[in-house]
Amino acid sequence: MARPVVFFDIATGDAPSLFGFYADLFDWRIDADNPMGYGMVDAAEGGIPGGIGTAGEGAARGVSIVVAVDDVQGHLDRAEALGGKTVVPPYEVPGTGTLAEFTDPQGNRIGLWKR
Repeated sequence: MARPVVFFDIATGDAPSLFGFYADLFDWRIDADNPMGYGMVDAAEGGIPGGIGTAGEGAARGVSIVVAVDDVQGHLDRAEALGGKTVVPPYEVPGTGTLAEFTDPQGNRIGLWKR
């Protein structure tokens, strides 16, 4: 069964400075009224939800996608067997689910999500 892309993330050095850029460019509604100041992008009419956040010191910057899976650790193990590398081990996102990240053999960062 194909696994759907369920979220996108834009990791940057200064997320608040990009909120206006993307809001003006794509007419996105961005809500950063949360303890982390993470800009949640409203998924308008059939769009995939996403967010814009400030990457920590030394953390990767860029755009990544998140794919829904039924077994986060199992998919990390499979990614590693296929030449990928775990970069963020599974952790609980309070009240929502489990998230982990890996890089593929070319260095692209992909998230794995289980609700």
